[in-house]
Amino acid sequence: MQRIFIKELEEWKNKNENTPLMVIGARQIGKTYIINKFCKTNYPDYIYINLMNDKGIIEIFDEPINTEEKIRKMELYLGRTIKKETIIFFDEIQESENLITALKYFCESEFPYKIICAGSLLGVKLKRFKNSFPVGKVIIKYMYPMTFEEYLIAIGYAQVIDEIKECFNKNKKMSNPIHEKLLNYYRLFLATGGMPIAVDNIIKNNLEILKFDNNLLKSIIEAYLADMEKYTLNHYETIKIEKIYKNIPSQLAKENKKFQFSKIEPYARKRDYETSIDWLIASKLVIPCYFACKFETPLKGFMDEEKFKLYLSDTGILTELLEIPRNKILLNDNFQYKGVIAENYVANELQANEISLYYWAQNQFAEIDFLIDTTNGVIPIEVKANENKKSKSLNYFIEKNKPELAIRISSNNFGFENNIKSIPLYAVFCIKK
Repeated sequence: MQRIFIKELEEWKNKNENTPLMVIGARQIGKTYIINKFCKTNYPDYIYINLMNDKGIIEIFDEPINTEEKIRKMELYLGRTIKKETIIFFDEIQESENLITALKYFCESEFPYKIICAGSLLGVKLKRFKNSFPVGKVIIKYMYPMTFEEYLIAIGYAQVIDEIKECFNKNKKMSNPIHEKLLNYYRLFLATGGMPIAVDNIIKNNLEILKFDNNLLKSIIEAYLADMEKYTLNHYETIKIEKIYKNIPSQLAKENKKFQFSKIEPYARKRDYETSIDWLIASKLVIPCYFACKFETPLKGFMDEEKFKLYLSDTGILTELLEIPRNKILLNDNFQYKGVIAENYVANELQANEISLYYWAQNQFAEIDFLIDTTNGVIPIEVKANENKKSKSLNYFIEKNKPELAIRISSNNFGFENNIKSIPLYAVFCIKK
């Protein structure tokens, strides 16, 4: 399947090829597939090494010898010669701290090494890195599950993307039959999520949700839980991480969506779970959205780290954890978690565009789902799962803070009125920094 992330790889090849590239992202989002495809397409000589399966490379880089000698031994071990046109892809590189440290040598060497590395829990590894990380010697890029734009490409409806972008830029209404068709695809996307294996399955089943294999998402969740066991300091930490992860859906359903530790277990405090939340954020399994105490740029300067919301990395995983029948989402029925899923979807789309997430609330009277920093200043975003145009919180916020622009995301068509830009749920991918 086509992934927009290929542009990041192409940019690296064209501008910074001699600096190792490190791709960070959660398990099963398609990192190996897209990097493998890129290497085979762009280089005449390609070496793929999966450190999860090949412990011999790990042992070589653990030896107390200089990096140049390690590389020579690696060539002997592989029975391959590294040439100027060779690209090496180290998959699951989090398995070897010494190899990560050696990336500095690959960068500084006079020989034009071309190195790409990736790992499912690489973010967690770097958070707890014991050796000297090669700062400035590695380019780090983040990859996420498929966006709705990529989903449209995958299902063979790419021709509509330019029309969506034009309507977004010109505040022009989409033709109603196309608008309704896109909303149906959006709901299908909510039900399956953007994990490539899930998207591939629904395509193979002719987009029929009742034929979708629910076990695919169950297996991904089980793999995530297994990682919590494998890549944590001890069993006690594993239990805490799992408790938080499974507790996120119910926390999002609260009227006040601020994450509350007391909802995990009675008398729980932040200090008891702080490292566990850091683990989940670093693993890219959850997305943090911090409270901003002031409506000023940069929002990061006014964020309160004690107050935050947590979203899951994928709506398919969210619906699976909630055990919501997927046809219920596709039929657009009203149910308690409908708004939660839509809001989580928007968080996923914004993060994929590398937009940091913040929110605003005041005395439980009003809450703005997202605040984002843009070249046009700070913009408030309100998310509605339906066509409801009543925006009590957004109107209150506008009256209080006088933003130059506000955004309402809903099932409504494109539009612009009273400095509020209306964006259909299927067009969130158009929002950029």
